[in-house]
Amino acid sequence: MAPLFIGGIGLQEILVIALVVLLFFGGRKIPELMKGIGKGVRSFKDGMNGIEDDINEDKGKKTAKDETVNPDGGTPEKNN
Repeated sequence: MAPLFIGGIGLQEILVIALVVLLFFGGRKIPELMKGIGKGVRSFKDGMNGIEDDINEDKGKKTAKDETVNPDGGTPEKNN
């Protein structure tokens, strides 16, 4: 497994961080904290998907605008 940071984080460091978080926030606040983090991550993903959809939609509009069909039903021609 590749290290997360330059020095790398091992299991001991993760356990110490989890213990500090538990002591700092308490057992009752951690589920609320995780719920908030989950909502934030979900919102971020939705935003990123929305941006990708907008980009793909703009590309589709551009190609549809650039290509037209001949009146006789022939192949599309590019407009310049």
